[in-house]
Amino acid sequence: MRYVLFIHLLGASVWVGGHLVLLFSVLPGALRRRDVQPVRHFEGLYERVGLPALLVQVASGIWLAGQWLPHAQWFGDSPVAHLVQAKLALLGATVLLGVHARLALIPRLDEQRLPHLGVHILLITLTAVAFVWVGAGFRFGGLY
Repeated sequence: MRYVLFIHLLGASVWVGGHLVLLFSVLPGALRRRDVQPVRHFEGLYERVGLPALLVQVASGIWLAGQWLPHAQWFGDSPVAHLVQAKLALLGATVLLGVHARLALIPRLDEQRLPHLGVHILLITLTAVAFVWVGAGFRFGGLY
């Protein structure tokens, strides 16, 4: 379990860290200059490590959740079940935001649509940070 948790945390570091860099370092300059290229460049580089990191998190997260709580109890009313449910909800939000970005925002990205992508980047980053918060709940006993 220790090794799976390690790769899960490593994937989380890549996923969350990349989005924080995008939100706080790349996006502000792109918005100031109204230039989509820095965002496109970052996305091109980050996609090679970010998406595999997310896939590692999903696979290891499912395994880890099964270690904490049998799959049949994931939708129960225990504190651990609530953590699993929150993680699954955040995964759903991540998938929806990712599909929306890939199909609707990035193909048509220009200077006028850049602020819309900025809102999306903020939402996906907040979702990523929420994943970390909920994950810490497994160690510290709940969501709060």
